[in-house]
Amino acid sequence: MKKIVATLIAGLFATAAFAQTPAPAQTTTPDSATPPAVAKAEATHEKQEAKKTTKHVKKAKHAKKAATKEAAKDAAADTTAPAATK
Repeated sequence: MKKIVATLIAGLFATAAFAQTPAPAQTTTPDSATPPAVAKAEATHEKQEAKKTTKHVKKAKHAKKAATKEAAKDAAADTTAPAATK
């Protein structure tokens, strides 16, 4: 009986020691299969695409603003036109 208890206690100590070992450190380096030149080219391409998207959004906002302004001008002209004819 003493041997069984001693074995169980030794097993608990062994599992406790194993559970406290640090996890393997994760690598923070980029994918080693991708050469640095390719990674740099991809980053440059992504940057250019972001600029194009920003430009497109700015142009769309400007066009929307101009369309709204034009619609307001037309609406104002429509309201004044019938009054001028009477």
